[in-house]
Amino acid sequence: MTDRLPHEKGFHVSWDQLHRDARALAWRLDGTAWRAVVAVTRGGLVPAMIVARELDIRTIDTISIRSYKGVGNEAGQGQLEVLKRPDATLMGDGDGILVVDDLVDSGRTLELIRQMYPKAHFATVYAKPKGKPMVQSWITEVSQDTWIFFPWDMALQYVQPYRGED
Repeated sequence: MTDRLPHEKGFHVSWDQLHRDARALAWRLDGTAWRAVVAVTRGGLVPAMIVARELDIRTIDTISIRSYKGVGNEAGQGQLEVLKRPDATLMGDGDGILVVDDLVDSGRTLELIRQMYPKAHFATVYAKPKGKPMVQSWITEVSQDTWIFFPWDMALQYVQPYRGED
């Protein structure tokens, strides 16, 4: 089975599954008086909204980071640029702030955010082994070579079985 492309080892997440997993993440985070939720855009928007709703947190902000894949960088690695920061007065050093993303893969994005807000709590719905040290809370771990297909990435269509034929 070595002739498969990395994205062909897919983990397909439906809207229902994402909602259940984000609620489970909220339950895991319950018991702390969070001052605010910060969603890592774009993937963290939906989980952050669900977590904030479940924990009755009304103060929500976003942080947006883009990765540039330029010449001279390692394969698949690019320079990170912060496109939008959350409110500085709200954030401080991150104390009492819950940073939510859909997935931690390599951990580079969350590592940058952690440098900016060292006391924030980092939570993702899904975590891969390389990025897991960057988060304190997650729900589901998937292997590093698994490609996660989120509901906003998919359309309803036939999918070939992982092994064998129809």
